[in-house]
Amino acid sequence: MLSLQPISKRSSATVSPATPQRGTDPVGFILDTSILIASERRREPVEGILRRVRALHGEVDVALSAVSVVELTHGMFRARTSEQRERRRIFAEGALQDLIVHPFSLEIAQLAGKIEGEQAARGIVIGFEDLLIGATALHLGFGVATLNVKHFQLIPGLQIVQL
Repeated sequence: MLSLQPISKRSSATVSPATPQRGTDPVGFILDTSILIASERRREPVEGILRRVRALHGEVDVALSAVSVVELTHGMFRARTSEQRERRRIFAEGALQDLIVHPFSLEIAQLAGKIEGEQAARGIVIGFEDLLIGATALHLGFGVATLNVKHFQLIPGLQIVQL
């Protein structure tokens, strides 16, 4: 049986520090890549996203999961024109300068496996990227800000905000 305790102290995984929650309100949000993609397409800087989140929820932490770095990088190299690739690169670099990126840790991986296993036993399939983003948020005591509420509703206990 899988233990949710670290398997080895010698793991090379970086551990994200857990962030305490205030009551039931998240103290921060992980931005889903859907928010970033929509903002890049509107030519809205990351600062605009941060203003919207904080206008709705006050001074909360706003961060990314490492999954979003993969997805933003994928989008750069999938661009159809060099101009589009450059615009996406500049946006991604701005996001990485303005936001903390939470890496995967052993604890996040085990939490994701637990969630996926429990949901699969109930016949519920969660997209892998969304699972990892959601598990990162849960581990930190954060919610997820997304345009894809339907995808993240499959993760029990996750607080979701649609921007």
